[in-house]
Amino acid sequence: MGQRFTRKEVLRRLKKTIEERKPIVGAGCSAGIIAKCAELGGTDLIIVYSTGLSRIKGLPTTMIPDSNNVTLGMFDEIQNVVKDTPIIAGIDATESPVERDVAKLVKRFTAKGFSGVINFPTVGFVYDEAVTRMLVEGKDREFAKKMGGDMQELSQRVAKGLDFSIEVEMIRVCRNMDVFTMAYVFNPEQARAMAKAGVDVMVCHVGGTGGGLTGFAARSYDEAATKAQKMIEATKEVNPDIICLGHGGPFATPEDTKYLYKLTDAVGFVGASSIERIPVEKAIKGVLEEYKGVPLK
Repeated sequence: MGQRFTRKEVLRRLKKTIEERKPIVGAGCSAGIIAKCAELGGTDLIIVYSTGLSRIKGLPTTMIPDSNNVTLGMFDEIQNVVKDTPIIAGIDATESPVERDVAKLVKRFTAKGFSGVINFPTVGFVYDEAVTRMLVEGKDREFAKKMGGDMQELSQRVAKGLDFSIEVEMIRVCRNMDVFTMAYVFNPEQARAMAKAGVDVMVCHVGGTGGGLTGFAARSYDEAATKAQKMIEATKEVNPDIICLGHGGPFATPEDTKYLYKLTDAVGFVGASSIERIPVEKAIKGVLEEYKGVPLK
């Protein structure tokens, strides 16, 4: 069964990976079998998101009601089969206008056994100009259809004052509590804010992951890399010691990440759909085609 790691221990492991000239990989895992295989494959971090349940259901990544309680409820299944990998909680800091004590919220997750936190689901999507433009202009109807409901809810939160600053405050509180932190950011301004709050690992989000059966419309490698690099540079301006990773957009497979590392200063990758959706789609579809290809006598 999994153990809880201190912030110091998680960072020691990640820095060792970089020293060995290997990329850091964080794996989104929403089921025991996914987490078990991810650990066997060598993942550095197992990240538990409530939204992962939508992927397991065969849907595009979609927000789940009562996100924080759902994520807390997922922990036992994951840690039961994880032996020696830090398990990180996706916390929705703006989920409830009533639950304004961020420290109390974080303590719910650390008490459960999570070794760190990341701000997801996040209202950060609202500040992604490219995403907003696609939705408003309707340039990609399929993209708008997938993101429309989630974007509407997130936008309503921001309008009520439940904005990205609350997620930044959560990271600041975690740093004061000496809890390991990761942060999804969508632009350089968010990156600077999270860096000033003391985040340990910055995850530069370049849009919904493309590829597979329910992937989002994705930017080109060059466009996505340029966007990620701007966030990395903003991060390093504040604190050059922060570890920067990439996520999403066209970076959906191991082959894709070669371009991420070639075109940016990212030292790793966080995959959600890339870990627990696309590989599962390929594996099950492929093996069924093999079964059907065996002739009867």
